[in-house]
Amino acid sequence: MTDTSTAPHRQQPVAGGSLNTKDMRRILSSSFIGSAIEYYDFILYATAASIVFNKVFFADLGPGFALFASFATLATGYVARPLGGILFGHYGDRIGRKKMLVLSMLLMGGATTLIGVLPVTAQVGIIAPVMLVLLRIIQGIAVGGEWGGAALMALESAPQQKRGFAASFANAGGPAGAVLATLVVSGVSAASGSHFLDWGWRIPFLFSALLIVVGMVIRLKVAETPMFRKLARASEKRKLPLLDVLRNHPRAVIITLIATMSFYCCQGILTVWGVSVAVENGVDREGVLNWKAAGAVLTLIVCFYTARLSDRIGRRTMLTIAGIGGIVLAYPLLMLLTNGTLWGFAIAIVVGNGIVQGALFGPIGAYIAEQFPTHVRYTGASLSYQGASLLGAGFTPMIVTGLMIAGGGTFWLVGAFWMAVILAGTIAVRFTPEGTKVKLD
Repeated sequence: MTDTSTAPHRQQPVAGGSLNTKDMRRILSSSFIGSAIEYYDFILYATAASIVFNKVFFADLGPGFALFASFATLATGYVARPLGGILFGHYGDRIGRKKMLVLSMLLMGGATTLIGVLPVTAQVGIIAPVMLVLLRIIQGIAVGGEWGGAALMALESAPQQKRGFAASFANAGGPAGAVLATLVVSGVSAASGSHFLDWGWRIPFLFSALLIVVGMVIRLKVAETPMFRKLARASEKRKLPLLDVLRNHPRAVIITLIATMSFYCCQGILTVWGVSVAVENGVDREGVLNWKAAGAVLTLIVCFYTARLSDRIGRRTMLTIAGIGGIVLAYPLLMLLTNGTLWGFAIAIVVGNGIVQGALFGPIGAYIAEQFPTHVRYTGASLSYQGASLLGAGFTPMIVTGLMIAGGGTFWLVGAFWMAVILAGTIAVRFTPEGTKVKLD
């Protein structure tokens, strides 16, 4: 089997060096806003899984098992993400990035809105959690196709020396969506008070319908990327991009998947499991959600900064620095996250989610995409990124819940697991070529 993943086709540097043109501003805003809306929907579910679904869909199971079941439904969305990456990547590499981005947004908005009107278990029995899982799977398929298309729309339109910063606009949509989702849930929680678990939790899901309309207006105005248009003119599209990726680029898929798991493990521990632990330990729910939003704002800022920095010092250097920081801080962050105080949670989420996760997240979009040639870039990048989302975030809340039980309620096993994932990701980064030096075809 031949692996050509480390030798993408070459071309001359992109003419010009500015992102401040009308077309680029439209592309970057579309990547950012579109991703923010889709991740609002996806991360809204994660927040609800932490503090709502265990009480309205699985209340009969008891607190511990109800939370585990709630996190299991959360994981189904991550299981579906690689499938979405493969499906959307296949057609994105054959018929274009833009069409797939429009479809992914429609699927996500429809599924999220339907969750907002879903009857609970007390009303219709087991049908309720079954429908919840089905809608979560649709969410997973939709977001699985979103990231690859949004990142490539920006990266493939940008000059070589600014690809990292351009791709980060799609990445930054994630924390922006998290901020919006968290603030909406916090605001509705405060406004609805004791009725939050009765009907208040539905409002953020129904709000998605309005956001999708806004996102569609913006996304429909964006043109296809120059690289894909060149590929289409040359008639080089592949009938089965997935087979091409698995046959010719397996090393790139595996290594970038392992590297990306570092970021997603941080997300699963800090913003899902950590939120649940804090609330269960008696920390004020609105306070937890507000600090989670603050952490996401910092993630957004750090994401842009480290992406721009990676254009200067290299993707590998930036990701290595962030990985070392994550390993050193793992146990201190867990001590703060689980001490049952709002200040402890606040420090953990600001440092862990805002700085460590943000530094890992900023360069990752360009880092992955630069390992694949244009004709399979959507499929290859989506496969590794969404596979990492499944392994690194989808199962992490369940894994660490189990590790806490196995450790007798202490977090030492959780810390060892977290450090091991980040270490593996950092080592993987060192085995890839430096993307800033690659001229993409």
